[in-house]
Amino acid sequence: MSIGSGLAIYFIVWWVCLFLVLPFGVRNAHEVGEAVIPGNEAGAPVRPMLLRKVVATTVLATVIFLLIWGQVSQDWISFDDLPFLKDMPAG
Repeated sequence: MSIGSGLAIYFIVWWVCLFLVLPFGVRNAHEVGEAVIPGNEAGAPVRPMLLRKVVATTVLATVIFLLIWGQVSQDWISFDDLPFLKDMPAG
């Protein structure tokens, strides 16, 4: 895998992981028991904890990327290792 391909894959994996992590721990003003300030959205998070989510996203994306890199470069699992593909007709 080239450096450019690796960076592109990491970038995509990082953004997917960010969207996976963003909803965790979100509480709006109604759930916390605070009054909604006029002009604010009622469903807006009170404390979004974005720094914590960026760190968690980076750790998760790095682990997933290392698994992808290991599979691509080391060929841990090949098509011959998958039992349901052995019985399929060729062509």
